[in-house]
Amino acid sequence: MELKQEEEVAEPVSPTGQYFNSSVLSISVLGVLESQVPIDDSPTLSLLQDVFLPINPRFSSIMVRDKNGIKQWKRVRVNLKDHINVPVFPTTTGDQFYDQQFNDYLTKISLSQLPQSRPLWEIHVIKYPTRAAAGHVVFKLHHALGDGFSIMGALLSCLQRADDPSLPLTFPLLRNDLSLNAEDGKGIWNAFSGFFNTVSDFGWSLMKSSFAEDDRTPIRSGDDGVEFRPIDIFTITFCLDQIKLIKSNLQVTINDVITGIIFFGTRLYMQETGQGHSTKSNSTALVLLNTRNISGYKSVEEMVKPDPNTKWGNQFGFIHVSIPELMRAADEICPTKFVFEAQKIIKRKKNSAAVFLTGKLLETLRKYRGPEATARHIRNTLKNSSMTISNVVGPVEQMALANHPCSGIYFMVVGVPQSLTITMVSYMGKLRVAVGTEKGHIDPNKFKSCVQNSFDMMFKAVANSPSHPN
Repeated sequence: MELKQEEEVAEPVSPTGQYFNSSVLSISVLGVLESQVPIDDSPTLSLLQDVFLPINPRFSSIMVRDKNGIKQWKRVRVNLKDHINVPVFPTTTGDQFYDQQFNDYLTKISLSQLPQSRPLWEIHVIKYPTRAAAGHVVFKLHHALGDGFSIMGALLSCLQRADDPSLPLTFPLLRNDLSLNAEDGKGIWNAFSGFFNTVSDFGWSLMKSSFAEDDRTPIRSGDDGVEFRPIDIFTITFCLDQIKLIKSNLQVTINDVITGIIFFGTRLYMQETGQGHSTKSNSTALVLLNTRNISGYKSVEEMVKPDPNTKWGNQFGFIHVSIPELMRAADEICPTKFVFEAQKIIKRKKNSAAVFLTGKLLETLRKYRGPEATARHIRNTLKNSSMTISNVVGPVEQMALANHPCSGIYFMVVGVPQSLTITMVSYMGKLRVAVGTEKGHIDPNKFKSCVQNSFDMMFKAVANSPSHPN
C-alpha cells in the first residue's frame, strides 16, 4: 500500500535535525506500548495511512541535499509494508512468557540504523506475551523528526481513550517543573545572580563539552563508540501519589523528587559495585529541559499543531548537573539530601541563560564550521558526561490503540554515546522509569534494585519525619 504523493514539498531540515542525523550522531527514540490483550495486527496498515502519516509531513519525507548542499525534507511515496516488522521468536518447550526474547529484540532494534532511503521511522508488532503485557507495539522514530514533546504527541494522536473514544485524553496539571521558559532566560540578564550563574554555567558547560570528561566509574565506561554496543532496557514503576506525598512534605517539585531519587539510586549503585572513590567521583548528568513557552500539556492537539509556542521539532536544551556525592554509607545518610541538592542545583541553573548561550554557540559553530562539526561538539557533550535524564508527561486516562487497551507506556533514547540513559513518562497515576544501560558494564538487575531502594528509603524517611501528616 502506498501513499500517493499529491505534490512535492521541500522543507529545510532544522539544525538540530541535521546534528542528530549526521556522520557522528544517529539518535532515535523507541516508544513502547504495552497491550493489555493479545494483538491483532490487521488494522496496522490503515492506522498508519489514515492516522499516523497525516500527523506531520516528515513521516512521509526523507532527507536530501539541495544543489547548495543544504539538507531538506522531501516528500516521497511511502511503502508502508517496508516500515512494519512482525518478528517471529524461537520457542522452547514450556515457554509461557517471552521476556528474554523481547528484551533481546529491543537490544537488536536499538542498534540497527534506520535506512536513509525511506522516511525515518518504523513500527514493530510483537505478539508474544511477557510478564508485563499480552503484546507490544514499538515505534522507532529518528530524533531528527522531533523531540520527546513532538514524538509523544504523534504517538498519542494514534491512541484514544479506552473508556470513551469520543472524549479527549487529558493531562495532569503541572507547574512549570519540566520546562525552561525562554522568557525566563532573557529576563535575568539584569540580575547579578543570574549574570554570575550564566557566566559560571556556560563556562563549565563549555569545558565539559570540550575536554573535561567525567571519571570512569561503574556507570560510565568512557569508551569511544559506546553507542554501537548492545544495551539492556528495563523499567521501574513508581506510584505518583507517593511521589507527590514526598513533594508536598519536602515542599519541592515533582521533578526535584524524581531527580533526587535517580541521583541517590545511582550513587548507591556506584557504592555497591565500585571502589570507594566511586561515591565521590566526578559524575555529571545532562538534564533535558523543554524550551517551549508553555507550562504543560493541555491536549494532544496542542502537542502537534503548528503553533509558535508548541511548534513541532526539537525544542529543548540541557543543563549539566553534578550528581551529589555519597559521603557516607547509605544507612548513615538522609536520602532527602539528594532531593534538596537536586532542587538547589537545578533551580540555580534555571536562573541562568547558559542554555540559550549554548544554543547561540551551536548556531555559530554551524554557521562557520558546518553541521558536522556542530554534531561532533554535541557528541562530545554527551560522551564526556555520565548519563542523560529526560521526561515527558503522559495522559491520566487509559489509552487504547485500535481497540487494544494499553496497560503501560515508556520510551528510550538510543544511539547515545553514554553508558546510562534514563527516561520517564507518567501514565494512569504511575511514573514509568525506563533505563538503558551498556551491556557488560552496568548490571541492570543491581541498578534497578538500587533505584528501587532509593525510592523506598526516600519514602520511609518522609513518612517518619515529624512534618508528615501521619
